Amino acid sequence: MKFIVHTYGCQMNVRDSEALEALMVAAGHEKASCEEEAQVVIINSCTVRQKAEEKAIGKAGNMIAAKKTTGMMGCAVKRLGADIFKRLPGIDFAVAPRSFGLIPKILSDGVFPRLELGDDLEPGSLSAHAAEGAFSAFVTVLLGCDNRCSYCIVPDVRGHEWSRPAREVLAEVKSLAAGGVKEVTLLGQSVLRYGFRNDPWKDGTGARTAFPRLLREISAVDGIERVRFTSSHPRGITEEMLAVWRDCPQVCRHVHLPVQSGSDRVLREMGRGYTRAEYLDAVGRLRAMDGGFAVTTDVIVGYPGETEADFEETRTLLDEAGIDNSFIFKYSPRPGTRSAALPDSVPKEEKERRNQTLLDDQERRGLERNSALVGTVREVLVEGPSKRNPARLSGRDGGGRIVVWDAPAENAPKPGTMAMIRITHAHAQILKGEKI
Repeated sequence: MKFIVHTYGCQMNVRDSEALEALMVAAGHEKASCEEEAQVVIINSCTVRQKAEEKAIGKAGNMIAAKKTTGMMGCAVKRLGADIFKRLPGIDFAVAPRSFGLIPKILSDGVFPRLELGDDLEPGSLSAHAAEGAFSAFVTVLLGCDNRCSYCIVPDVRGHEWSRPAREVLAEVKSLAAGGVKEVTLLGQSVLRYGFRNDPWKDGTGARTAFPRLLREISAVDGIERVRFTSSHPRGITEEMLAVWRDCPQVCRHVHLPVQSGSDRVLREMGRGYTRAEYLDAVGRLRAMDGGFAVTTDVIVGYPGETEADFEETRTLLDEAGIDNSFIFKYSPRPGTRSAALPDSVPKEEKERRNQTLLDDQERRGLERNSALVGTVREVLVEGPSKRNPARLSGRDGGGRIVVWDAPAENAPKPGTMAMIRITHAHAQILKGEKI
């Protein structure tokens, strides 16, 4: 059968969808080039925010109406459980995040409707990769989360933390490198906690050194030129991690370090486990090692009870930290979380204003940070033609910054290769330059 997978949500959902596609192809199914020719449509859902969940459910409803064999996987399934069949009458199957490896068998059995909510992974499901000729790949190393932030539903829908065996991860990376992959991004909800709940090395490696050791081993894999990871936590910026960045040039000097708020009061309410000062200290230690170290973050505006003074503390923290880029979200309550019991006291219009204010701040700050790079030479991993101008090439430097430059008429660098680009112009979101 021809199938297509629609993905909503984070990079971990993208990775799960890639793995499912590989498993489907291995089971004899064919990936459809478009929705219209697909006989089977699978929607990988997200429930971190209400809007993302509604989009996934809406898409599934459209596919059911189009008489497609329709299934849903991911976090919304875990949250809704059997109620998903009430929300989506006519859906054929639904599987929780760790059960997606069962989908080929579900289709083979052909017994619908079917619901799978188990927390046990199918053997080999995480290691499956479908794309051939790719130069960049996601690798899941940590599943679930035990942090229990007040607003977050992830622990309920993705389960407890579990670190994949290190040798399994390394075997996957080596296989990817043998297939031409140059860059891997290691994924985990709070990836610096790799090894805190179980020993992925099976030899007593300490929790504080489990992830740094994994980074060192991956950096040594022949063919791997860049290693990234996401997401991080300020308390994970340890001396062991700083030593990895100093010793391993393959590990990109970029960290995605969600802050969510700059107010100590709101951070306590959220249960984030650090203070404003601790966050700034973590960023300061990164920048002391390398002034150009790129730090990106997530921010929530309009958390219940967030005052104008709390919001201003967030603004000043982002400036003090010199955040390179920020992803800003308007708070929305999620069922079952601690914050859902609090009055959603910040009006929608005020959330919108605060959201736009931080976006404007980021444009200013991004331009300032990028302008400091004019005249420098950046090593860029070529991704291909620029989306806005096919006459230009586009790629990312080690800090994750987008760099574009004019493509030469002949002998243009191929996607997946490195190019040295001198930066000539800076914008808030991109750098422009010339190949040298």
